[in-house]
Amino acid sequence: MDTAAIQPKERTTPLRATTGERIAAGVIAAFSLFVLSTAAWLNPNPQGHATHTQLGMPQCTWVISFDKPCPTCGMTTAFSHAGEGSWITATLTQPMGALLALLTTMIFWASTHQAVYASRIGSVVQTALRPKLVVAMLVLTAGAWIYKIATWT
Repeated sequence: MDTAAIQPKERTTPLRATTGERIAAGVIAAFSLFVLSTAAWLNPNPQGHATHTQLGMPQCTWVISFDKPCPTCGMTTAFSHAGEGSWITATLTQPMGALLALLTTMIFWASTHQAVYASRIGSVVQTALRPKLVVAMLVLTAGAWIYKIATWT
């Protein structure tokens, strides 16, 4: 009998995150929490866009020039609605913004878990970042922009 077939395979990745990975995860968690907290602090603009002006940013030149929404129009407002727990309103305001708010929330919890417990969840997320996912996100962003144009008042 071949004893090599019985022997367990040697692990190529450690069971726990390294100190550097934990620190990086902590930084990602802190940044995600900052974004989510800022969004929750803002008052969503009832027009469905221009909430970003509360941060001292100028009006969107795209809206001023063309009277049409830009590709990211309404994302800050959607984040703000999500920060209040109004996920349906966030989705109706800007579907991609609502999706990004949800992903930011998931990234916060996953990176916090990795930073605190040294889990390997970060490596799972990294393996999901493939070109197909990037293309899918771009297609979803284009779809959300078309939706925003169609619902623009």
